[in-house]
Amino acid sequence: MVILSAESIIKQYRQYDAIITAVNRADLKVEDGEFIAIIGASGSGKSTFLHICAGLDKPDHGSVKIRGQDIIRMAPDELSRFRGQYIGVIFQKHNLIPQFTALENILIPSIMCNKEEFRYEEHLKKLIGTLDIGDRLHHLPSELSGGQQQRVAIARALINRPQVLFADEPTGNLDRDNANEVLNLLIKTKEVLKQTIIMVTHDLTIAEHADKVYKMDNGEIYLFKDKYGYRRNSFEEESKKASM
Repeated sequence: MVILSAESIIKQYRQYDAIITAVNRADLKVEDGEFIAIIGASGSGKSTFLHICAGLDKPDHGSVKIRGQDIIRMAPDELSRFRGQYIGVIFQKHNLIPQFTALENILIPSIMCNKEEFRYEEHLKKLIGTLDIGDRLHHLPSELSGGQQQRVAIARALINRPQVLFADEPTGNLDRDNANEVLNLLIKTKEVLKQTIIMVTHDLTIAEHADKVYKMDNGEIYLFKDKYGYRRNSFEEESKKASM
């Protein structure tokens, strides 16, 4: 079942007298339970496209449907409620509230968007076990390592059991060991929680673990790799380009 469908997305910015096209007629379809990675050079439009799909930004043209509902045409209040119910977001920076404990940070979305039919206690226990943060719940963010803070941010994004989890460079500020740890946790949430994940990353070794990899170039997006293999350049060729 298609859980997200983005069609003909265009996003432009004015820079002095020039018009910059950040996203150029981008299309994307994501099946329920898929792990999708979007790669591309800095300035390719990948984060802008992700933010549009997550309802954090509006395009100049196109539609984004999640669960069959076009979030682009929702009023601000309606979109806010919808995002609280069905969308989770992980950012490169953890964005944890420093005065709140890890547990309090995790529970913020559940307080803001109360799903009456949803048992948070049971889901919280599963998240704590999956992300292995049971012994850090009553610590402040300043008392946690970078990897532990990102685990808390992942739990916060998942506490409302979103239909789609968006991750914008979630390992960008982490060293290799912590980056691999976060990747393994995302894969685990996909397997244990059957979570749909759409992730933007510059790290090809992380992207290679996704079910499908898309590449953005000058605002355009195309399928780069799926279960049948590479569609265009190999990862090795891309790695060489990145190192030049």
